[in-house]
Amino acid sequence: MDCLFCKIAVGEIPSNKVYEDDQVYAFHDINPGAPTHFLIIPKQHIATLNDAGTEHQALLGHMQLLASKLCKEMGLAEEGYRTVFNCNKQAGQTVFHIHLHVLGGRALRWPPG
Repeated sequence: MDCLFCKIAVGEIPSNKVYEDDQVYAFHDINPGAPTHFLIIPKQHIATLNDAGTEHQALLGHMQLLASKLCKEMGLAEEGYRTVFNCNKQAGQTVFHIHLHVLGGRALRWPPG
């Protein structure tokens, strides 16, 4: 498979790691949209959120709860942070391996630009 995020998850492509366990890998975004911006990706390749099924519920929940845990550890929780799954091109998904964006460290506009 020629997936950028699969290669990052297995260490073939270097990244600035935030966290890793047997299910997910988290790393800083190379084009941050906020002072803190990292991605949480599953190690299992799932192209889009549309491709996730009920068998992925625990994984998706793990990703969201991990975002909360990491933001608490980074001191972002009290002021606030945003988690976002983009799904397909019109939503801004550019790498077709699901990934949870976690952004914080400043006031975030809604809707985004």
